[in-house]
Amino acid sequence: MNEMLDKQAEDRFELDGHVKWFDPAKGFGFIVPDAGGADILLHANVLRNYGQNSVADGARIRIQAQRTGRGTQAVEILSLDPPPTASAVPLADFAEFDAEYLSSRPLEPARIKWFDKAKGFGFANQFGMSDDIFLHVEVLRSSGLSDLEPGEAVALRVIQGRRGRMATEILPWDAAVRGARSGARPSMRARRATPIRIPTLPRTPTPRPGRPNEGAAADGAAARPAGRGSCRRMRARPCHRARRLGAGGFRGGNRG
Repeated sequence: MNEMLDKQAEDRFELDGHVKWFDPAKGFGFIVPDAGGADILLHANVLRNYGQNSVADGARIRIQAQRTGRGTQAVEILSLDPPPTASAVPLADFAEFDAEYLSSRPLEPARIKWFDKAKGFGFANQFGMSDDIFLHVEVLRSSGLSDLEPGEAVALRVIQGRRGRMATEILPWDAAVRGARSGARPSMRARRATPIRIPTLPRTPTPRPGRPNEGAAADGAAARPAGRGSCRRMRARPCHRARRLGAGGFRGGNRG
């Protein structure tokens, strides 16, 4: 087994190229290597392992490839960059903002509400907020992506634009977390990394059965122990017949 794994590792080699096309519905696409030769298969599982569900046509890519009986295929993605033709400021809505200001906006955690590639736009919701965030297809392409699925977790840079809240950059959640941990933004043309705002929920203490109410005890109220945890035992109360016998009212079952 170890010899087989070593042999597979030896057969791997690195190369650079660009994405020819990738279809999320089909689950695969192809890469054109810079060195020339046959196209290289890019499977959806390899892309998911990198933290993305889609990739834009023409995106620059660096991979580890392996030759198989069916041809050469990608086994690991080392880096991904948006297409060189993608504009840094793709929309007129962003023209009034400085490019450095746009790239310095914090990454906000969000989830895709819906996205229609044919219409060219969609919406997302930031965690903890009900307001919709507008997503344009050109922003998606300039971020190196080609499509988004409902419910997909992403990280967004958001501004208040003419159409309301708008995303200026879209990152897959896994890629954003990986970039935050490493201190560098992967796949984003050497833009500065910024922390991701991850919402935190306050912890509510869970009451434990058989213990006094801590809030009442804090207010000075005496908490009464309950159940078997009580340090006092209730004294058994004699029945009515036993009380009369003790008083001499009944003896031997006959009246005295």
